[in-house]
Amino acid sequence: MTAATDWRAQAQEVLERGRRFDRRIPAFLLRSPISRLGYWWGTAVGWIWGSLWSTGRVERRHGLWVFRGMPRWTFNRGGVCAGGCFLTGDRAPDDAILRHEAVHKAQWLRYGFLMPVLYLFAGRDPLRNRFEIEAGLEDGNYVPRSRSRR
Repeated sequence: MTAATDWRAQAQEVLERGRRFDRRIPAFLLRSPISRLGYWWGTAVGWIWGSLWSTGRVERRHGLWVFRGMPRWTFNRGGVCAGGCFLTGDRAPDDAILRHEAVHKAQWLRYGFLMPVLYLFAGRDPLRNRFEIEAGLEDGNYVPRSRSRR
């Protein structure tokens, strides 16, 4: 088994475990007016945080408000998605990163207020975090892009 196959198999197990957990969440909390309210709350937080600290361009790409020029201490890793906002540093994000972040936006729409809590419990290791796996580890630059997907 190759390293790529190994992480893919592990990622599939993590996704299955996440799906089983989601079945325990009351349906009225998922993709509902309540989760939509949570999404808008996350977007408002992203707008406020981005407006306070962004020194670069603010643009609309891939359905996200992208705040560039954020100081490094204001976000984790390569950036952070809060509702419909992507907060990142000076470099312009490429299409792969924005595809990845657009999935996080969809997760915010599904989970709403639960998203930050569920993400926290999913852990910081992207290879074990179901939200990062679902968003695409290759697009998020967590694993090398396979040759067949370039």
